[in-house]
Amino acid sequence: MTMHNWLLPEFVEDVLPAEAIHIEGMRRKTMDLLRLHGYQQVMPPLLEYVESLLTGSGSDMDLHMFKVIDQLSGRMMGLRADMTPQVARIDAHLLNFDGITRLCYANSVLHTVPSGITKTREPLQVGAELYGHSGLESDLEIQRLMLLCLSVSGVSEVHLDLGHVAVFRGLIKGAGISHELETELYAVLQAKDISTLKELCAKLQQQTREALLLLPELYGAKKILAEAASRLPDYPEIKSALNELCRAEEELKPVIDKIAFDLADLRGYHYHTGMVFAAYADGCSNAIALGGRYDEIGKAFGRARPATGFSMDLRELSRMAKPPSYPKAISAPYEKRNKALESKIEQLRESGQIVVIEFPGQKGKPLDCDRQLVFHDGQWIVKEI
Repeated sequence: MTMHNWLLPEFVEDVLPAEAIHIEGMRRKTMDLLRLHGYQQVMPPLLEYVESLLTGSGSDMDLHMFKVIDQLSGRMMGLRADMTPQVARIDAHLLNFDGITRLCYANSVLHTVPSGITKTREPLQVGAELYGHSGLESDLEIQRLMLLCLSVSGVSEVHLDLGHVAVFRGLIKGAGISHELETELYAVLQAKDISTLKELCAKLQQQTREALLLLPELYGAKKILAEAASRLPDYPEIKSALNELCRAEEELKPVIDKIAFDLADLRGYHYHTGMVFAAYADGCSNAIALGGRYDEIGKAFGRARPATGFSMDLRELSRMAKPPSYPKAISAPYEKRNKALESKIEQLRESGQIVVIEFPGQKGKPLDCDRQLVFHDGQWIVKEI
């Protein structure tokens, strides 16, 4: 059986004109918004040495990364699966600024496997990162900015989930749990595997066991923060985390109605150090934007820097709304050295109109043209086809 040369790999797809112009419009609006908030755009390379891409937050992406051999050095290189570690490297080594740095990016990343059954292996990742500030104020700026970016992308009715990895970390530290058991507990909490969680907690002290078994239940409205404060151990890390979540909810209420808390959300646990958040919308089972604080990432590049940020996939967002039809164009005849015609075409294009030139001998009108330029009464005018 002959393989069709035009077939693409699974979860890899072409983007056709109507959707492409829709995605590009979302990208432009998002990047313009980020620029107006002081975020400077960077464009990291598509591939780097694997060690650099797996540093810091990138370590979670090892299995998601395509790897190739560099023909010049013989070293292993990776095609980026996430741009966050690349941007952190730029902040740490290329910009090397002591104050607050705000950076943003928009480009494709590649995954060996899709992160969901409906997702592509080539997301168009857009995001913003803020370096150099460790307070709640920068977390709130990033969260508000994420909500604004979703809004200009045409996503409404957003539901925001807030969590804090310090709750789980505080329990682990306070109980003196080994690294091996911590890894197992993290895995079962991520999988929401309650039966295995009970087995792992069976030999732990009662206070720790009850606290860990309670975590999956601590999801919902603000009242779960009060429940967590009364039922979880009185560790300083946990108290501080719950206070931050409470303050965040108070600050975000004016800009978003639907806020919930998930104290068992450990997504990115290996690199996140503080508050984490995820945005959801009707019609999509996956999070449409993710973010959080990751203060330790700069340390991996030799320069520890507080950091917080978010990212989202514009290709995923574009599927949530039916893309508008491709804009119609004006067809114009091909005439050599006709200054009046050339001037009219330039005028139309400067006003934002699409003008397509018809070549001599061309069959039919150009694609998506519903008007044409015709010479009438001594001037070039636009006429409906």
